[in-house]
Amino acid sequence: MTVVQVEEIMVKSKFTKFHRWLLFWGMFLMAFEGYDLVVFGTVVPRLMEDWSLSSVTAGSLSSYGLVGMMIGAITFGIMADRIGRKKVIIISSLLFSIFTGLCGFAPDPTWFAVARILAGIGLGGMMPNVIALITDYAPGKKRAILVAILMCGYSLGGILAPVLGMTIMPEFGWESVFWVAFLPILVIPFVMKQLPESPSYLLRSGKKQEFANILNKMHDNKEFHAGQDFQMHENKIQKQGPADLFKNNLALSTILFWIIFFCCLLMIFGLNTWLPNLMIAAGYGLTSSLAFLIALQSGSIIGSLIFGTLADRYGFKRVLVPLAISGAIALTLLGLGGNHVWIFFLVMVAGAASIGSQNMAQAYVSNYYPAAIRSTALGMASGFGRIGGMIGPLMGGVLLGMTLPNVMNFVAFAIPGLIVAIALACIPKRKVTIGEVRPPEEQTEETVSQ
Repeated sequence: MTVVQVEEIMVKSKFTKFHRWLLFWGMFLMAFEGYDLVVFGTVVPRLMEDWSLSSVTAGSLSSYGLVGMMIGAITFGIMADRIGRKKVIIISSLLFSIFTGLCGFAPDPTWFAVARILAGIGLGGMMPNVIALITDYAPGKKRAILVAILMCGYSLGGILAPVLGMTIMPEFGWESVFWVAFLPILVIPFVMKQLPESPSYLLRSGKKQEFANILNKMHDNKEFHAGQDFQMHENKIQKQGPADLFKNNLALSTILFWIIFFCCLLMIFGLNTWLPNLMIAAGYGLTSSLAFLIALQSGSIIGSLIFGTLADRYGFKRVLVPLAISGAIALTLLGLGGNHVWIFFLVMVAGAASIGSQNMAQAYVSNYYPAAIRSTALGMASGFGRIGGMIGPLMGGVLLGMTLPNVMNFVAFAIPGLIVAIALACIPKRKVTIGEVRPPEEQTEETVSQ
């Protein structure tokens, strides 16, 4: 019987039509999360007016969705390593679409909050599993850039929300911006057909022929078949779970990654919820303020593509530490004001540093941990990070309620960026276990920690 080392084949594979379709559907799914990230910030000025909400109450409504995301990220992240990533992704997509759409029918803040929590559970399970699935099949030399491109779907969804806010919200009300979320349900059957299941789950479940068919699509040939002995290092490891994130010298790294996710999501959700209001307080109109949200997301796309490419070449830490520092500086300068061109530039830098750093941190975690606990690692880090995501909108609401000088509001969001840089710099090298195959660029002494 021919022995096939699965990890080695994945690492050495070329980028093919199979990968292009996988990346396309992954970006489509990630757009859901990006849309949800920005949709509340898009409608919050109108929502506060219609329901007579204070800034603190509005911040609380934004944070309720994060409660669901934390639950979903932890629960579905652990579940996916046991029942398969594809099943969890489909369930998560349906939860998001249905309950985000229902937010547009909420008669009061209570119903709105319940719908946001349920939609958040779906979103929390989607991102870590889509990223893990892309990493499962990505060629070794392109893992960082493919995750970066994948996360551009996240930012494109974030751009769509304010665009719709400027176009359909004046005519049909803030509710219509949520109704758009029903549309992806029509595409879910195509996602179910096109999306592959994770290699580890297929082989553990004895679905060797299905996995062989996937390998044949990847390599544009028919060399693989069920009669071969497919071997994966991770499938030799038993009973993987959250506790394994703290074993084998991973404890410090796990804690640092959780801090990074916490601070990044605090900045991201705080800014995406309150940036329009902060800019309105600085003297800009609603339309201009929504345009700053587009700039924030555009900066994240540019930053993810540029720094994703650099990360594949130079390693994650060397790229992410200066990126996080530059974001903190840009946010501080935003509070000092300036002309429109300068402000738009600073907002784009802030987007590249905050959302871009989070995007690259997702790729970093996905590459750092063994495949057997990849979804668990991403899910737990994302779940802990959602606590920061909940604090961000609340913090912004409190700051606005205190009527502090505008610069202080932005400095408050810049401080977590410095913490991210420090935490990233402290992440130690990971020791590779016997039998584990690492991407070629990670096999040198210099880059194995990156």
